[in-house]
Amino acid sequence: QVQLVESGGGSVQAGGSLTLSCAISGDRVMTNVVAWFRQAPGKEREGVVAIYSTGDITRYADAVKGRFTVSEDDAGNTVYLQMHSLKLEDTAMYYCAAGRRHASTSVGSPYDYNSWGQGTQVTVSS
Repeated sequence: QVQLVESGGGSVQAGGSLTLSCAISGDRVMTNVVAWFRQAPGKEREGVVAIYSTGDITRYADAVKGRFTVSEDDAGNTVYLQMHSLKLEDTAMYYCAAGRRHASTSVGSPYDYNSWGQGTQVTVSS
């Protein structure tokens, strides 16, 4: 199983940018996808973006398309989430997750992922 540690969260004004990092360690043989989810208070956890181990397959939630970009380093040890043009509604706890699933048109459900980080808070203010 893999271990995931998120970092990079913080407070930013609307329109600003943040980059989150997800450090990955452990045995990745049973995983082929890493995703970012987020959860705002009182809301369900929602998928933001997924990147498959091939590196060339990504899936974005409609709410973040054109504003967020996912990438990973060459060694596959860190996955980054660059967030631009942040909106108030982007405020949430952001989680990194890993799992194994067929590439589909969506990020998938949280139930598709079996390894999770502790999360990093992103707060966007006006």
